[in-house]
This record gives sequence, structure tokens and C-alpha cells, in this order.
Amino acid sequence: MTRTFPSTLAGLALLGTSLGAQAHHAMDGAMPSTFTQGLLSGLAHPVIGLDHLAFIVAAAWLIAKRPAALRAGLAGAFVLAALLGTVLHLNRVDVPGSELWVALSVVLAGALVWTRQLAPAQGLWVLLPVAGGFHGYAYGESIVGAEPTALYAYLLGFVLIQWGVMVGISSALNRLQASSFARSAVTAGVAVTATGLWFSISQAAGLLTV
Repeated sequence: MTRTFPSTLAGLALLGTSLGAQAHHAMDGAMPSTFTQGLLSGLAHPVIGLDHLAFIVAAAWLIAKRPAALRAGLAGAFVLAALLGTVLHLNRVDVPGSELWVALSVVLAGALVWTRQLAPAQGLWVLLPVAGGFHGYAYGESIVGAEPTALYAYLLGFVLIQWGVMVGISSALNRLQASSFARSAVTAGVAVTATGLWFSISQAAGLLTV
């Protein structure tokens, strides 16, 4: 069991190397117009966006061997920064190359996991909010122009899903023995890094063709 769970997470992240960019919300490209649609879109975006999911998996690994309160706080810092990033996007603040920065954050987080260079808590208090801001800014693209009810539901959805998934995965990883945790970190970290590289190359190529 201790090998199956991390391998499953690694497999989820590795999907990004073969699937490319996905639609980042659950409405098939349509703008959410109701509370339910907004909530479902917010819940789905961080999960079906494989670059975002890969980062959440890596972040869960980075915070896993911390006390429960610290895990919850670090996840909360990421989520609050993502919320701020979305608000910036909604207020037409321009962040050039935001999707590329998202992809690069996935590469960095994955590399920290597979090299087992687990950052000190002080570093994570910087890394996670900075990355969260870029991820949140990218989330905002799919909700610009939505009615307030759908917008607020979307924000609620992506806050809940990101915090819940990150805390849930990190809590499960926390129960692994140290040797199992170290071995599985290599597989998961390499998979996340590969996912980040795939998206980084795709985004960089897109910027060069503009």
C-alpha cells in the first residue's frame, strides 16, 4: 500500500507529458453562469489542469513531513495567494507569460521533490505563495467576464479543492515510513518535473510564435 499510493500520484502527474494542455474548467469552454456551474468549474480547474495538479502534488510532498498545523497553514498560504492572483487578473493587471511561470514553478517543485532537497519551512512560506499567485492568475483567465454569483462560486470552489487536495495528499504521505517516502519521492518528483518541462516547452514555443 505504501508504494501504490505514491505511484498513483506520480502517474497522475506524468499524464501531462502525453496529453498537453487541457481545458481548464468543466464547462467545455463555456462561461459559467450560475452558482452551481461556477462552483463546479472552480472545483475542476485545479484538477483537470494538469500543470496545476502536478504542482499541488509536488507541494503536498514538500509539506508532508511537517506538523499538521504547519501543513494546513502552508497550503492555506498557497491558496490565498492563488485567490489574490485571480483577483489581479480579474482587475486587468497584466502579468506577461503567466502560464510559462506556472509551468516553471512545476519544474522547480518537482526538482525539489525528486532531489529530496526539502526546503525549510521559511522557504516554503515564500515559494508556495509566489507560485500560488501565478497559478491563481492563470485560473482567472477562464472566469473573466462572469456574473458575480458564478464568479464567487468559482473562487469558493478552487479555494476548497486546492486546500483539500494538498492537505489530504500531504497527510497521507505523512504516514509513510521514511524509507518509503524517500523512494517514492524520486518517482513522483521526476514525473512532476517532466510534466513541468512539457508545459514549459509548449508555453515557450507559443510565446515565440506570437
